[in-house]
Amino acid sequence: MEIFGYIASVFIGISLGLIGGGGSILTVPVLVYLFGIDAFLATEYSFFIVGISSLVGSFSYFKKGLVDFKTAFIFGVPSIVSIFLTRNFLLPLIPGEVFRRGNFIVTKDIFLLLLFAGLMITASYKMIRKRVGLKIETIASENNNTPLAVAEGSVVGILTGLVGAGGGFIIIPALVNLLKTPMKVAIGTSLIIISLNSLIGFFSSSNHIRIDWNLLGRISAIAVVGIIIGAQLSKKIDGKKLKPVFGWFILVMGIYIIIKELFF
Repeated sequence: MEIFGYIASVFIGISLGLIGGGGSILTVPVLVYLFGIDAFLATEYSFFIVGISSLVGSFSYFKKGLVDFKTAFIFGVPSIVSIFLTRNFLLPLIPGEVFRRGNFIVTKDIFLLLLFAGLMITASYKMIRKRVGLKIETIASENNNTPLAVAEGSVVGILTGLVGAGGGFIIIPALVNLLKTPMKVAIGTSLIIISLNSLIGFFSSSNHIRIDWNLLGRISAIAVVGIIIGAQLSKKIDGKKLKPVFGWFILVMGIYIIIKELFF
């Protein structure tokens, strides 16, 4: 199954480079189901893979002046704080056996995967639904939405800390609709935020686990190749047109995880 895992790793990067998010949603299922890594360790690996890939992908946007560092600070700082608190204090509180009724047991790994599946389904809805950005942007222009952006940054940090997803599907709409950031700048800024969130999440808790650096390095390198491809494709393909297609794929994946973990 590893060969399929490496192929899927390319698409993790392509998604991040093309639409500025979604790659992290793929990473944990790829690690769990194609590489056979347990869910908790997969969230840790996901941080590193997505963080390195997003950092590399952000360079092309930075060179074009498509990164807003002030916005990255407003949204990123509360995210980073939330990730640190979640990984070091909230996640350890989840027991190894979350729920038991007879022979039906929900372990910590299953719980994390179910939580991740719920996040995937939420992300798919945001990708599939028709955009109402113009109306929301008009509202945003009449109000100071910085406090709301800070709050959303904190929520993204908690979710990222729990399931290892970068949160691009939440970050980009928040940047566009709350902080009036142009779409291209939102994608570049999102990659910076995702890279900081993910790498800080990784290094804040990596000392507690044993890491297979050879495997992690190979997957990360392949994902980086994918994000370079995605960044080049973004010049020719409108990522917004691909979002609904990717959204349907994420929806199917989320439903598959729920069915597999609860019934098989």
